[in-house]
Amino acid sequence: MARIAFLFPGQGSQKIGMGKDLVERHPHLREFFARADDVLGFPLARLCFEGPDSDLVQTQNTQPAIFVVSMAILDVLRKAGVAPEAAAGHSLGEYGALVCAGVLEFDDALRLVRRRGELMASVNARTPGAMAAVIGLSGDAVAEACRKAQAEGLGIVEPANFNTPQQTVISGQEAAVERAMKLASEAKAEKVVRLQVGAPFHCSLMSALQDEFAATLERYTFRDPRFPVVANVSGDYVRTADAVKDALRRQVAGAVRWTDSINRLAADGVDTFVEVGPGRTLVGLGRQIQPDIPAHSTGDSKRLDTVLAQLKA
Repeated sequence: MARIAFLFPGQGSQKIGMGKDLVERHPHLREFFARADDVLGFPLARLCFEGPDSDLVQTQNTQPAIFVVSMAILDVLRKAGVAPEAAAGHSLGEYGALVCAGVLEFDDALRLVRRRGELMASVNARTPGAMAAVIGLSGDAVAEACRKAQAEGLGIVEPANFNTPQQTVISGQEAAVERAMKLASEAKAEKVVRLQVGAPFHCSLMSALQDEFAATLERYTFRDPRFPVVANVSGDYVRTADAVKDALRRQVAGAVRWTDSINRLAADGVDTFVEVGPGRTLVGLGRQIQPDIPAHSTGDSKRLDTVLAQLKA
């Protein structure tokens, strides 16, 4: 019997049309999108299925859109009897993992990710920032490039996502990010790519949000996880409702320790990863971190059917 961990993707995995073929293949999933439309008060389903892209890529819309598609896919997996022993989510995806583990109800998590997106977008409106992916350097080398850029007085730039041992995303103010990108290239990075994102996520520019978001978290009911969930900020398990809330508060401005998260799951015997949501980003990262552990994507109906056939064989 496979020991499965569900992995929930974050921002960047969105695309116009996501979820549409899943609803056509599994008509009951329309209920998720209809419920989301009611909770949020705007047509999220139409935004997922039809766009426009200019609206879908806005952080306050992207985050609930990805979350709802992930929850629809989770429902199909559950109805087919596929259950995880543990879960993790990349940034926004942590909310999907928490719903999966029974920590949050769907409606509450949806409202939280919408508010989280709104707050993050507001930071970018006040202090425009940037993010970039550095490939082919260690996390320590990327952190050093960030330190040097900051020392030049160009502003804030910090490691935001430790995605694999050789891929780190940096985040911060425009000039500082540009300088850190140049320094990383000079340090022989294989590739440095500017990311198209709606805000400088997971850096100290987001620190101003932590208290406000913490107050928002207190309005909702959290339960202890029914099974292990790995938190981004620690790369280790959160086991109580209070620990979950603290991790979500810190996650807003803290780095995503995805490499540590995947290694934690592998060390505890997980032998199969299933990415529950649109795209295939986490499948790719998982194969770089733990190449011997099979990783499956479920982002469209064809892939989802293939995964169900493999896991139930």
